[in-house]
Amino acid sequence: MRIKLVLFGIIAALFAGAGFAADETSEVKVTVFTGAEMIDGTGAKPRKGLAIVVKGEKIVAVERERGFTPPEGAEIVDMSGQYVLPGLINVHEHMNTPPKASYTEAMMRRELYGGVTAVRDPADDLRLLSEIARAARLNEIPSPDIYYAVMMAGPSFYEDPRTQASSSGGYAGQVPWMQAVTDETDIPLAIAMARGTSASGIKIYANLPAHLVKALTEEAHKQGTQSWSHSMIFPTTPEEAVDAGVDVLSHACDIAYQAFDKRPTTYPDRGNYPIPTEDFVDGDNPAVAALYEKMSSKGTILDPTLYVYRPRERPAGARPQNGEEYTPRCTYELTQALTLQAYRAGVDIATGTDGFTPWQEPYLSVHTEMELLQDTGMKPLDIIKSATLIGAKVLGEEEEMGTIEAGKLANMVFVSQNPTKDVTNLKSVTLVVKRGEQYPRSDYIPLTEEDARPRPMDSVKILPLPKDSEN
Repeated sequence: MRIKLVLFGIIAALFAGAGFAADETSEVKVTVFTGAEMIDGTGAKPRKGLAIVVKGEKIVAVERERGFTPPEGAEIVDMSGQYVLPGLINVHEHMNTPPKASYTEAMMRRELYGGVTAVRDPADDLRLLSEIARAARLNEIPSPDIYYAVMMAGPSFYEDPRTQASSSGGYAGQVPWMQAVTDETDIPLAIAMARGTSASGIKIYANLPAHLVKALTEEAHKQGTQSWSHSMIFPTTPEEAVDAGVDVLSHACDIAYQAFDKRPTTYPDRGNYPIPTEDFVDGDNPAVAALYEKMSSKGTILDPTLYVYRPRERPAGARPQNGEEYTPRCTYELTQALTLQAYRAGVDIATGTDGFTPWQEPYLSVHTEMELLQDTGMKPLDIIKSATLIGAKVLGEEEEMGTIEAGKLANMVFVSQNPTKDVTNLKSVTLVVKRGEQYPRSDYIPLTEEDARPRPMDSVKILPLPKDSEN
């Protein structure tokens, strides 16, 4: 052992002599942002006359401008007439199915220059995504920080072609980033494998009974990682997911299943159960009210994804149901009603979109989501909190981001119009700061059609499952 330690010491000295040692004399850049009216992300009213002092990638002080002396050598950035708020967080975007690095990087470039400094990807091909996440974390590419999940689902769900595309080269349900779970699964090992992908959490997707949802969640928490899930896991209900201790429920639409005795038991079967809007839009549904009371008391966050239910043209390729004209499983009015009921019940609401705006649009789906929340009845300051502090809680990173205060990452977005009057004003970005790096909106290069062309699903080589596979 002594010989090994001596050898390590010699190697370390050689690397230091070759210039690999940290330069202790190098100075960390200090920047002071002045003049902007600050919206801190806590839901508090804006404050004027403050200087935000950034050293490296962290905020080190928020001081009153009057009488404040900037540190010697600091860069002073005058943002007078602007509004500053924490970087926005989109907690629901799938950016890598099928995997295509150029597409993901292009979409993330637009996200960053639009004010988003962190995103959550709840399930994708993590082999490529982890490389992009690393480059984003080091500011090697213009991108929000990327947090991602390992998918957990019942074996039957992995017939879904999206899971097969995301597991290309392997077998869906049998790779570390997309795992099939049964009663025979070694749950501690499954979570350890998930953590080995550098995932921030697991995404409990579909076709799992409540006792396995609970086992996965308890083990995830034991190993220090988040447990995220769909609202309805099929057959596991929203209430059973909350009782299992999951941190976040995605898709307000599926909350409605809590109010019915008869529900779909598998994910593919959900299309045969359109949800009657009238049962929810005329007043608070009592079954949902009981669920929301439990969510509020336990701190379970709702990711409603209004964006995917917004009014739009009939989806391409949508088929008539039972010989009738196509009707969506969930209407926008239903999702609005369930989201508003959650808001009034004190449930924490995050901003997730589950999709991107068309490539021609300069701004982002998270802006649209915030506008839809405003149309639903949420107040602008609460919506900003949803897109900042609550988003950070979804990621399990509220100690690092989500508010503007000393000790947090210097993740900020400056806008020229007041978003506390109307969140539509967030589409006036002038400067984004991520981990202390500045990204002026004027430097943004708009997407091209080629940038925004994802890899087609039919180009992915899918391996046939082994004959002895349980999937």
